[in-house]
Amino acid sequence: MASASKSIVAELNKGEKLNGDNYEMWHRKVQLILEEQEALETLTNTMVEPPAGNTTQHRRDMETYQTWKRKNSLAHITMLSSMTDALMCEYEGFDTAQDMWIVLKDKFGGTSTTKLRRLTIKFDTYRKRQNHDMRQHLREMSNMIRELKSAGHTLTDVQQIQAVIWSLPNSWENMKINMTHNDNIKTFDDISRHVELEDERLEAAKASGQLYMAESSKRKTKGFKCKGKKGNF
Repeated sequence: MASASKSIVAELNKGEKLNGDNYEMWHRKVQLILEEQEALETLTNTMVEPPAGNTTQHRRDMETYQTWKRKNSLAHITMLSSMTDALMCEYEGFDTAQDMWIVLKDKFGGTSTTKLRRLTIKFDTYRKRQNHDMRQHLREMSNMIRELKSAGHTLTDVQQIQAVIWSLPNSWENMKINMTHNDNIKTFDDISRHVELEDERLEAAKASGQLYMAESSKRKTKGFKCKGKKGNF
């Protein structure tokens, strides 16, 4: 169980953490993880330690309680590890995973006008981050589209395409114009495919340019060495 907890925490730290706006996606991920770890029941079931005793029934009750306690600890760690630091500090005081789960659902699970507006602004103003490659960037945008849909706002294909184009770096200006007027781009999948292909082309061109510069530098260095040798005779 301990090694499983460490593995889960490490995996959760790689993904986007619960920040209040992405509750629906976070909610589903946590359930899938806990189901895989056979700890899902801790979200709907709680136990108290049996009173002292030495009967056969008491030993069975203690075994059941210890099993629940380990699973509750796993669920507790899983949820806290998948939150932002601010939320983790706010909710780490809950003793049971069930209590934390209920409070989080009450706070973030509902769809409010404020939440919808916040999600919309985040999506409309989103830009590719420097520390994200293009696939990560497109995955983030896809997640936001799903979050908006879960909150009751379904974006049209045109809105999704325009948002992706607008989110690209300034260095893509010419390509952004081309994609805006490309009649073959009709869905989010279409624009994602075009963007990934262009990104691969740019990366290949960059690698080729770096190789050329390296070879050119080597030739210049050899030339200087030859001149130096002739001058010594």
